[in-house]
Amino acid sequence: MAAATWHSVAVRPLRVHLYNVHPTWPTESEVADLAAKVPPTVRFGTSSWTYPGWKGLIYSKDYPASGAVAKQLAEYARWPLFRTVGIDSFFYRPPSPATLKSYAAALPPDFRCVSKVWDRITAHSFNSPRDTAHHGERNPDWLNPELFINEVLGPMQEHFGNHIGPLVFEFQAIAKREGRSAEQFFAALDTFFSALPVGLPYAVEIRNPEYLSPPYFAVLRQHGVAHVFNAWTRMPAIGEQLLLHESITADFIVTRALLRTGRTYAQAVDAFAPYDHIQDANPALRNDLVALARTAINLRIPAYVIVNNRAEGSSPLTIKAVAELLVAPPAA
Repeated sequence: MAAATWHSVAVRPLRVHLYNVHPTWPTESEVADLAAKVPPTVRFGTSSWTYPGWKGLIYSKDYPASGAVAKQLAEYARWPLFRTVGIDSFFYRPPSPATLKSYAAALPPDFRCVSKVWDRITAHSFNSPRDTAHHGERNPDWLNPELFINEVLGPMQEHFGNHIGPLVFEFQAIAKREGRSAEQFFAALDTFFSALPVGLPYAVEIRNPEYLSPPYFAVLRQHGVAHVFNAWTRMPAIGEQLLLHESITADFIVTRALLRTGRTYAQAVDAFAPYDHIQDANPALRNDLVALARTAINLRIPAYVIVNNRAEGSSPLTIKAVAELLVAPPAA
């Protein structure tokens, strides 16, 4: 599969300033040396970046809770192992031109972001605490192509074009009681992506394991849309998803390591904050991420590897561990 032009990667100068205060944190030279060995098309990054517990590991100073997000992003992007970032906040509201401009100004030219799409496009029903006025009702804008193009894609292309990486349509689990079958979901995806501009890096993340089937992968492949290999509480392991027939559906790979199977998000938040060290190492997850990265390398396509703090306790340190496995020489 040939990679499109937006995949091109320039290797950035390796600059990092670490202020080691934790005995398990890597040194400046360790991070720089490791990053130099990682193939440039393997893009590691974290799920969001505004974590005070990373001071000394990623950040050189404290940042306020609001008002300095772009400045914090600029320092994030200087850590050599980070070649992408997951922008989760776009899931809750479409980004404003001012936000997009500030993020674009903070990032190096080659830095492509994995951006979640506004959930007004992907929520089948209003089930979020933010939707109290319509809770339980069907969402009339579910998979509305015009709304996506006008409110999400258009502003991003105008103000953030050089940093558009995979645009992730995250679908929360659709319960059987909502009366929509898997076949109806696949047909809705087909209709939706048929109405979107072509040539952009769209990706779909699902939370219904029963949807992982040939018809689902076929719809994505028809439109060049990537399946997001996600580690989530009720989803099969990433490695199991990779083994499914023709699960690579685009000319790029996206994976999001979010949670250990069986663990809820709330449990992980309570257990792992402030995310400054590994608390629950998961060798199987690490090996799965390496397998995906090596698959992408063999196919000569980019891999976007996003890791959440709630996977093991500290996403930067998980990424370091995965990078070490990736570049390690084969066992004799």
